Amino acid sequence: MESIIKNYDLDRLSIATVASHTALQLLRAARRYGFNTIAIAKPGTAWFYRQFNFINEVLEVEFSDFESVIDYLVRRNSLLIPHGSYVEYVGWRRALSMPIPTLGNRYLIKWEADQKLKMKLLEHAGIPTPRTYEDANAVDGPVIVKLYGAKGGRGYFIARDRDELGKKLGNVKEPFIIQEYVIGVPAYYHYFTSKIHNRVEIMGMDIRYESNVDGRTLDLAEPTFVVVGNLPMVIRESLLPTVQRYGEQFTKAVNELVPPGMIGPFSLESIIKDDMSIVVFEFSGRIVAGTNVYMGIGSPYSTLYFDRPMDMGERIALEVREALDKGRILDIVT
Repeated sequence: MESIIKNYDLDRLSIATVASHTALQLLRAARRYGFNTIAIAKPGTAWFYRQFNFINEVLEVEFSDFESVIDYLVRRNSLLIPHGSYVEYVGWRRALSMPIPTLGNRYLIKWEADQKLKMKLLEHAGIPTPRTYEDANAVDGPVIVKLYGAKGGRGYFIARDRDELGKKLGNVKEPFIIQEYVIGVPAYYHYFTSKIHNRVEIMGMDIRYESNVDGRTLDLAEPTFVVVGNLPMVIRESLLPTVQRYGEQFTKAVNELVPPGMIGPFSLESIIKDDMSIVVFEFSGRIVAGTNVYMGIGSPYSTLYFDRPMDMGERIALEVREALDKGRILDIVT
């Protein structure tokens, strides 16, 4: 990436991302900070993104042929911003080798895609996590079964006991992990690890709105966990020190296990139990869709760092701008 960046005209930098997930937030903010903006859309969706004047270019490509646009993106001095749709549709293996400067630590995508590596990283961070069962016969209570990858909850299911688990596992054809089902309320925390300011910032939090869990099924359908939207959230202020500590512990763990360490946005996904303890069951090593609830207005927490509201897209654009001004762009890309 260093050799590519050296050939860039950094005064004409472009911000590029897949046209899905958090693209509107990312590209709107990038344009406000003076960057050229490029959306990479799959066929059938490009028309939607072309209506927004903050997007300078919309490229249309089948994601199976994503590499075909890379040379053009590099000629346009592009930084690629990864998000969940990029990880899921392009795939983590291709993302690791994509020959374009990528914001953040692209190697963390591999850890995020593998449920066992994901839990290893959280445990190394010393963050409380649900019990994981290697053997289905050891299950002694309710569990949730999760598939690998950034699937937005698709394919996940609950089993109330060992017998129900055995019946349902017969239909699972993909890699999975069996995890204790923790009783409590969900809370998803948005963080930003800044190389420029040398700190971990709490940028917001949200609650996911999931189809058959939150919808009106009236016991007519099996609960599923497909995310259809997100709701803004604030938590009791007394819990914030724990949330901050977990974010810092996670950043430290990534710095130790996944060189070159944590860069930019990430999320920890948790359950808050009735004793006010927080158990983290997932992480996302890049921007998450829940940050969209603060697009254009910012969260109450971002105000604490900048004395003005700031959404995650703007926080990323600011980091890129400051890195350029300080000659440190290589510190924030891989």
